[in-house]
Amino acid sequence: MDPIRIDDPQDPRVAAYLDIRERDLAGRQGRFVAEGKVVLDMLLSTGRFAAESVLVLENRLAGLDEILRRAPVDLPVYVTAGEIMDRIAGFHMHRGILAIGRKGVAQPAEALLGALPAHALIVVLVGIANHDNMGSVFRNAAAFGADAVFLDATCCDPLYRKAIRVSVGAALKVPFASFTDAVGFIATLDRQGFDQLALSPRGQTEIRDAKRTERLALYLGTEGEGLPENLLARLRTLRIGMAEGFDSLNVAAASAIALHRFSAGRR
Repeated sequence: MDPIRIDDPQDPRVAAYLDIRERDLAGRQGRFVAEGKVVLDMLLSTGRFAAESVLVLENRLAGLDEILRRAPVDLPVYVTAGEIMDRIAGFHMHRGILAIGRKGVAQPAEALLGALPAHALIVVLVGIANHDNMGSVFRNAAAFGADAVFLDATCCDPLYRKAIRVSVGAALKVPFASFTDAVGFIATLDRQGFDQLALSPRGQTEIRDAKRTERLALYLGTEGEGLPENLLARLRTLRIGMAEGFDSLNVAAASAIALHRFSAGRR
């Protein structure tokens, strides 16, 4: 592919990259921004989402040869100088690598459940509204081999730019789907043979004592409030033992401990 030179920040070909932070808040009508070399590699190599274009600093292009070979031959690759890129983005882009991806049609939770293997480990998120936490949970899910992540309607978007960046591209790799009725989702997982464990500081069982089953769902809630009481009442609960006088962890840290505990030996 031949790089396309951009010398005007108002060039309509790069309109999707204008004022990135403001667009983060306003939404991109089915698009998302991938930022950085590792995330671009994930976008182009996994094939889960289509790339629409790439915008790169001129001095970073040579280092992307191998990654861009995975791109469709007709993918526009725009190249520009640092000053122009900063004016396009609306702030200093020290990474110098951006791409626009398309979300496509959201996969229904039922369809994703139906595609899971017989031996499955999934993460169920309820009320996770912080993009750093969302990205970290996805990174942990990828690192420890979770098969999918399911999110209730109150969770933030895993394809928000910051969430993708914090996940180091894992949000573009780990399959995910949303559901609206948490109680109904519990019933669905029960019918599909999932053992369902909820992480809570008041959990009945210490996580070291919990046994892994063939199909396992790990529930995580927002920091502070945790999982809603009506869900905790329907699930087996686990706690992560801690030093006396301290009873809570960041949800990202808790997800890492739990996923490591139940993914041991899964390769």
